Amino acid sequence: MRAFLLFIAVVLFHSVTMAGNHRSKIASVPFEVVGTYIVVKARINESSPLNFILDSGLGSTIVTELSAEDSLTLRHSDKITLNGLGKGKEIEAMISRGNTLQAGKIKFVNQMVNLLEEDIFNLSEFTGKKINGLLGSDFFQDQVVWIDYDKERITFYESSSFVIPNGYVAIPLIIKDNKMYSTMLVSQGQGKPAEAKMLIDTGAELAAWLRVHDNIRLPSKKIYGYIGQGLNGEIKGHLGRVPRLYFGGHSLHNPVVSFPDSACIADIMQDIERDGTVGSQILSRFNLIFDEPNELLYIRPNHNFRKPFRYNIAGMEIVKQQTLPYLPEIYYVWQQSPAERAGIKSGDMILEINGMNGFNADINDIRHFFENPSRRPLIVTILRGNQTFQAKLDINQTL
Repeated sequence: MRAFLLFIAVVLFHSVTMAGNHRSKIASVPFEVVGTYIVVKARINESSPLNFILDSGLGSTIVTELSAEDSLTLRHSDKITLNGLGKGKEIEAMISRGNTLQAGKIKFVNQMVNLLEEDIFNLSEFTGKKINGLLGSDFFQDQVVWIDYDKERITFYESSSFVIPNGYVAIPLIIKDNKMYSTMLVSQGQGKPAEAKMLIDTGAELAAWLRVHDNIRLPSKKIYGYIGQGLNGEIKGHLGRVPRLYFGGHSLHNPVVSFPDSACIADIMQDIERDGTVGSQILSRFNLIFDEPNELLYIRPNHNFRKPFRYNIAGMEIVKQQTLPYLPEIYYVWQQSPAERAGIKSGDMILEINGMNGFNADINDIRHFFENPSRRPLIVTILRGNQTFQAKLDINQTL
């Protein structure tokens, strides 16, 4: 308890309540929230406008897919192998240096851009929106970056003249290899909270993932399932709720936390000793001010803060087809999940879900059905080949 109180004292000491308008604004860029992703429109060199997910967990920008209407010219490139989360796959990319990236009126020069030879993320299908790639942590260097989820705007300021607005709490950052790390406290019920060193990752659509070790253990009530797609393959592991996470002194109640299999995180653990990642389902609950030049992150709760933490109770992962028939397609079914028990298989397509037409449905609205417990079964009309059938999923039981 003494260590916990000391942590809170340090956070409060860093709290800044200065107010003022003496800020030198460089530029302001709108963004769109897709799921909990931040999607920004940007150009590389003289390219057409491209849609990127802002991903502070990446060292540099990655172009994942280009369509026929997109145009992009990159400078001289070499081939590299990329390492990241997941297992079973090596991903090759063309690496290009000396590029200019522009979002709104702000330009980033001498940027490194990676172009994937194979689109392993399928971001457009996963989000239901055209996505061309991921903007890396270069986006945060050299200036203050204010991400306002309430206004859906990113504003850039000169670091030397920036005055922090009222209500924001400062969290010290550790910068290594162009990535930002910070400390979080993990309450596991009994005993004092465990301190965890975490990557700050706006591009990870989860609350957090944690590495199991002496101080961090698996919850007693847990399920095994699909966590996500990493650079080197699928990430699987356990999901469970922890009583509390403390981020910048703010208490987050009963978040659903992922615990990846050790093989899925082995490669990244060789680069830096860390305990996990803070993802977008937590970060999107705060308005964020990144001051990387001074190694500080300022946070303040926004309108999302008190939303309950949810997870995929149904146990099936979907993408939205980008070609005819434009239906939601099931690409993964969790073992021993309600979807598996109802007879649903990978490759099935959703014609209708609880009366919602699959052709017209937003993929995030469909996921909303998967994540909300109900005493009534979830009714899904499935297309498998040329046959249709109705599946009833029991989604009453939750973590």
